[in-house]
Amino acid sequence: MIRVDTGALTLEAAGRRIACAIGRSGACPAADKREGDGMTPLGLWAIRTVLFRPGRAAPPAGLALPWRWTRADDGWSDDPADPAYNRPVRHPRAASAEHLWREDGLYDVIVTLGHNDAPPVPGLGSAIFLHCWNEAKPTEGCVAIEKAALLDLLPLIGRGESVEIADRTHNRRAGPVSASIAATPEYRAQRQ
Repeated sequence: MIRVDTGALTLEAAGRRIACAIGRSGACPAADKREGDGMTPLGLWAIRTVLFRPGRAAPPAGLALPWRWTRADDGWSDDPADPAYNRPVRHPRAASAEHLWREDGLYDVIVTLGHNDAPPVPGLGSAIFLHCWNEAKPTEGCVAIEKAALLDLLPLIGRGESVEIADRTHNRRAGPVSASIAATPEYRAQRQ
């Protein structure tokens, strides 16, 4: 499991402690998360897949997670009125969608997380990822770390693992998790 402490701005996994960035507005309970608020949602989020930008990052040896290459037309819907809200989409499109092909390097590696995706509830937040950072600047709600650290970490993450986002510094736990995650043997074992 990957643990993010939003109070200390650290990510811990596989015995490593790494500096991270979170949302520009801080963190909030997932139930309070709203589209565009700049908050990182506290909670336990399943790791879904990894996206790599060709020519800038490649899957490291030993990667067990599902992955794919990004394309120049890849996007992620952030429009609550869009039927594809909080889902991958292709540009161009009429509805608003984040561009996953960026020149600033933030999305050279994207780990998609299971926040508000089973099913997506319009307006409760979209495109919550673990991705590369740009000089430790705050994100729009994601968790970001240095690209080299993210690439080093990926082979150590197994299928079925999750990212727990909590504020341990101020003793704010992640709060409720989805029923699908709570039912997994991995989640129950992590809580013992």
